[in-house]
Amino acid sequence: YTKSVAYNEAGNKVSSAFGTYNLVAMFFALALPFIAKAVGRKLTHAFSLIAGGLGLISIYFIKDPAMLTWCMVGVGLAWASILAMPYVILSSSIPAGKLGIYMGIFNFFITLPQIINGLVGGKIVKYIYGGQPIYAIVLAGVFMICAAVSVIYVYDPGSAKGEAAS
Repeated sequence: YTKSVAYNEAGNKVSSAFGTYNLVAMFFALALPFIAKAVGRKLTHAFSLIAGGLGLISIYFIKDPAMLTWCMVGVGLAWASILAMPYVILSSSIPAGKLGIYMGIFNFFITLPQIINGLVGGKIVKYIYGGQPIYAIVLAGVFMICAAVSVIYVYDPGSAKGEAAS
């Protein structure tokens, strides 16, 4: 299969899609401080997560592989924010002297679900989703939107002047 034309074309499309989301993430990461200053950290992160959630969910509806580029724009916006905004929001809530300890604990709660998914995600796709990984992607999009709603209620003492700290 790896020598078929269709396989290689699919690989090229996936490579292009991943390139798009990484390029978008790179530029959006540079803009994040300015956006967060204008609208607040929580709203910036919520917007980014909604964009990523919609990007993931929309993959299910795509019929033309060229349209995947637009899905990956949303994923790129979310990825840039995921790598930065939770840490920025958390950093203003913890004592400076314990920053390293709390960031380490926080990172553990990010990596533990990734490890669990690595161990059981394949079985879930195989047995619950009937071998259709698209349903896992859609569910990830739904959870990303749920996270966007949830972040609005996070206490952020360092929030922008106009942003209400819940």
